Amino acid sequence: MACDRTDSLLHAYFDNELDPVDAAEFERHLAVCPDCTSALEGLKSLRASFGNAQLYQKSPESLRRGVLREFAISKPSVKSAHVPVRWLALAAAVLLMATAGWKLLSNSREGDQQSSLAAEIVDAHLRSLQPGHLTDVLSSDQHTVKPWFEGKLDFAPPVQDLTEQGFPLQGGRLDVIQGRTVAALIYGRHKHIVSVFLWPSSEKEEVPRSGSRHGYQWISWGKGGMEFCAVSDTSPADLGQLQRLFSEQ
Repeated sequence: MACDRTDSLLHAYFDNELDPVDAAEFERHLAVCPDCTSALEGLKSLRASFGNAQLYQKSPESLRRGVLREFAISKPSVKSAHVPVRWLALAAAVLLMATAGWKLLSNSREGDQQSSLAAEIVDAHLRSLQPGHLTDVLSSDQHTVKPWFEGKLDFAPPVQDLTEQGFPLQGGRLDVIQGRTVAALIYGRHKHIVSVFLWPSSEKEEVPRSGSRHGYQWISWGKGGMEFCAVSDTSPADLGQLQRLFSEQ
């Protein structure tokens, strides 16, 4: 079993970060601890190897003079009239990098939000597959399913009967996605179950986005002020077809 002081004190001792009292105490420990002694020798050998490798290369003096000359600010004169132009170019470069960084951060946040949404819809679909949880209203009639949601939601979900297109309606239920109550429409696809979650959205149109999680496919899109998210263990092509059917209505 390795000595616990190897991780807690060895590097501090090696880097001369211990005070004299702690350093002296650790040196007494080194005299009786082969683990710490061996680790210390390894660190010394590594440092010596880096030193012998001569990885450091001193820059030429001409480079230093050129950098200083490039960014030197002199008193206003005819000869120094080009200095503001250089600083404007530098400011533009900084602004460009800041803009690029902001876009990368925005894309990262958007990706995190999409990943979080995908996790929630897949988890909700998996919960619904437990016995007795798939539907709150069991019916293949859209005129039965749609009125069932009245008074239970602050919006009217667009329930569609897609039996002729290969997605027979099986019913609906209430669910919770991202902290709000949403409608979930249940469709069949051959021997697979498809959950279509939907709720109001400020975006009228949205380019479909899709992915997979734990072996389940998902696709999300926006249409007519509604956000749709479908998830199933059927093929991505099936979910893509279902998305197009909803978008054509």
